[in-house]
Amino acid sequence: MLTAQAQGVCVICPTPFLPDGTLDERSAASMTEAYVAAGATGLTILGIMGEAPKLDAEESLRLVRIVLKHAAGLPVIVGVSAPGYAPMRALARGSMDAGAAGVMIAPPMGLRGDEAIISWMQGASEAVAPAPWCLQDFPQLTNVTMTARMIATLAKADPRLVMLKAEDWPGLDKISALVSMMKAGEMPRIAIYGGNGGQYLPEETLRGADGMMTGYAFPEMLVRVRNLLLDGKRDEAMDAFEAHLPLIRTELQPGLGLAVRKYILARRGIIAHPTLRAPGPKLSDATRAEVDYQLARLARRDPTALKLAAE
Repeated sequence: MLTAQAQGVCVICPTPFLPDGTLDERSAASMTEAYVAAGATGLTILGIMGEAPKLDAEESLRLVRIVLKHAAGLPVIVGVSAPGYAPMRALARGSMDAGAAGVMIAPPMGLRGDEAIISWMQGASEAVAPAPWCLQDFPQLTNVTMTARMIATLAKADPRLVMLKAEDWPGLDKISALVSMMKAGEMPRIAIYGGNGGQYLPEETLRGADGMMTGYAFPEMLVRVRNLLLDGKRDEAMDAFEAHLPLIRTELQPGLGLAVRKYILARRGIIAHPTLRAPGPKLSDATRAEVDYQLARLARRDPTALKLAAE
């Protein structure tokens, strides 16, 4: 089960599709195995970058079972966010019955007012009970703002809230505030994982975050950089991290980022096809050429990426 003691790199998994848009079960298995081999300490599926709204209920649970089968015992978190509680309840129950470690919930778009936000999240927790859950704080997408004090209020009232995916922007001071409140005994411990494509991995780690939850196409870099930081080798960590920043930036283009990520994962052989299920953007020849150029540069700067990034 997911606990507040979780640490490490939890990889956000895309949902692989065949060129005709059907679920690519073979790639789902190979992708899972690749992330295990990269040093992941956990996996998250059916998140925002997992195209979850494009899957029906049966497909969602089929993906859950495939990933669990190939996850080598790693904890698997399932995104169950939805506008209403009924679909959340059904997916949470099916996922936990299949062996998932917990679920992740983001508030629906447009909630306003502290009381309304807290009330909705408490109702969501009741809907997914008895699953432990991760709160996804991503106001750039949901347009729902939760202060550190609101998160503390939720955690104090609900022992099954054991993790925060911290994606507010700027959000480093919020992480510091939550860490400070935990140290002062003003709220129970919850695991804090950064997101946002990994672009603030060094700063979040040094501010006290317990891990990283993102789908950047080179998760082994995230593992390596985090370990170097924890070993006190900040300059070495930054050298390794900065080699990847141009590609991280390219992956984070609004509206196009998932298409870039899937293209890179296909180039690496982690999934067989870069297909997004319709509706979804397609990369232009010019964009693919830019990504290929960045992969070639990365291969020269980071020898560990050479084999997987090359043609």
